[in-house]
Amino acid sequence: MDFSHLAALLIFTATYGVVAFGRLPFFRIDRTGAAFLGAALMLACGVLSREAAYRAIDLDTIALLLGMMIVVASLRLGGGFRLIAGWAVARAHHPLLLLAVVVLVAGVLSAFMVNDTICLVMTPLVLDVARRLGRRPQPYLIAIATASNIGSVATITGNPQNMIIGSVSQISYRAFASALAPVAAIGLLLTMLLIALVWRREFFVRVHLHAEGPRGAVIMPLVGKTLIVLLGLIAALFAGVPPAEAAVVAGGIMLLTGGLKPRRFYAEIDWPLLLMFAGLFIVVAGLQAAFIGPRALAMVATWHLDRTAPLAIVVAVLSNIVSNVPAVLVLRPFIDPLADPQHAWLITAMAATLAGNFTLLGSVANLIVVQGAASAGIRVGFWEYFVIGAPLTVLTLLVGIWWL
Repeated sequence: MDFSHLAALLIFTATYGVVAFGRLPFFRIDRTGAAFLGAALMLACGVLSREAAYRAIDLDTIALLLGMMIVVASLRLGGGFRLIAGWAVARAHHPLLLLAVVVLVAGVLSAFMVNDTICLVMTPLVLDVARRLGRRPQPYLIAIATASNIGSVATITGNPQNMIIGSVSQISYRAFASALAPVAAIGLLLTMLLIALVWRREFFVRVHLHAEGPRGAVIMPLVGKTLIVLLGLIAALFAGVPPAEAAVVAGGIMLLTGGLKPRRFYAEIDWPLLLMFAGLFIVVAGLQAAFIGPRALAMVATWHLDRTAPLAIVVAVLSNIVSNVPAVLVLRPFIDPLADPQHAWLITAMAATLAGNFTLLGSVANLIVVQGAASAGIRVGFWEYFVIGAPLTVLTLLVGIWWL
């Protein structure tokens, strides 16, 4: 093992360690900083050339994320999420109906917009409604996290790892949704059933709820424009327009017609996430250049990743070790050579996303909900989540493996 091989291994291990655990001991560096530093060190140590590093960044994924962030930001700035939540909550007159509303709204919105953003928006709204109704907020918060993860399985625009898979696999939006939307639908039903059973005293009661929707201003012209653009975007995606192209055009239209200063949109964009993605692309490319050759491919071939169940298990386990986005990036060199890579990518998308429900630390969406609740003085405990998340993950993975 020469210097560049050793450097690539150490840089990759350190980078993914920070991505998995969230920080580097004795240093004030986060996941984004670790990914950027790892990419820089791959160049500095001669593992990759500057040109190879540039080629490693999947610009389609970055563009798709950026465009979707602008559209979602427009709906959020206009109060569209409050409007949708208010309409739904006004029709939920029983705790079971309220749970169903939370699960369906979180799941359906996450299918077409990035699930992390849906969690960020819905957490304070649901907390507000639960408090005014005098209900325990924990089961509804857990419903947001688990349903947003499961709903995001359905489409390429549901979550970041699906966006990467859509870009590298060239699976059409329609084919992706046709294959995985049924898994998401069954998973949302399982979410409602499991939460209701675990929290029986909350849901199996005789009570009549009456609540107004979350309070706050709504800018109807902006919400109307955003919904038109969003419907056009979804139609374009199902019509076969490349997702990155459709999302960027939609984002550009919102910047032009939104009626707000562009800096309002820019403030809503998760720039650190885009930077982290760019860095991780380079870090994984460095590892691939140094280590992933015929010998490594032959060794991994003995794991039978061409079969649905073994691949799903490997993806699920790896996703809970290093998180789902890094897991997808690491597996790319081993999936592309398979006999049916598109089918393998669908399995990967399903397993990487559903595995995020296993523990509170399994996905960024879970952490967003927990941190949002904590800032409002509500605690969602690890085991409180685990008794729902763990069995739900196993059940939905079995459904996904059976379906695919």
